[in-house]
Amino acid sequence: MPPFSEPHRVAAAELAARDETIARLADRFGLPTFPPPTESAFAALVRAITHQQLSNRSAEAIRGRLLVALGGDITAAGLLALPETGLREVGMSQAKILSLRDLARRVEEGALVLDRAALVEQDDETVTAALTAVRGVGRWTAEMFLLFQLSRLDVWPTGDLSIRKGYAAGWDVAVPTATELDVLGEAYRPYRSVAAWYCWAVLGQAPGA
Repeated sequence: MPPFSEPHRVAAAELAARDETIARLADRFGLPTFPPPTESAFAALVRAITHQQLSNRSAEAIRGRLLVALGGDITAAGLLALPETGLREVGMSQAKILSLRDLARRVEEGALVLDRAALVEQDDETVTAALTAVRGVGRWTAEMFLLFQLSRLDVWPTGDLSIRKGYAAGWDVAVPTATELDVLGEAYRPYRSVAAWYCWAVLGQAPGA
């Protein structure tokens, strides 16, 4: 399978046809690639929480130890069954322990449904509201979940500094604020995820590229 989906290909072609900057970036970087998820939605959120305020190397080391402690499978039930001391031993801070426990508890109690079939039926704001209700999960994390777990086409993470810097470099303007970029992104609806990918691509940070 190609590393891009047909909807993303169509979206990129449409944006390129109506925006000369996107057309130029598409010629330079090719089609936007959003690799399909390789882990469960729950495991992806655990990974996101683990990575908060840590280097990728440190976070992956902690995640690796957590995976061993959970017997090779990151699940809500397994995480709740692991004593708090076990979470400390793998390297989780107290704040992250509270976040992970809250996430797992919500999933186990049915307050947060991470079944993909159910999530497909929900719009972006509904998914975002459910995720950001979890302790320690902010809007940026929810937006990355929409982009890379659900392959949503119209996500515009203006709080991501790389997106703002990439827009400035790609469109040859001053680095916009999040509020300014929110307005600028209106031109790329309903395919702002594609525009976001090209912002990352300009900085050499495009996922899957």
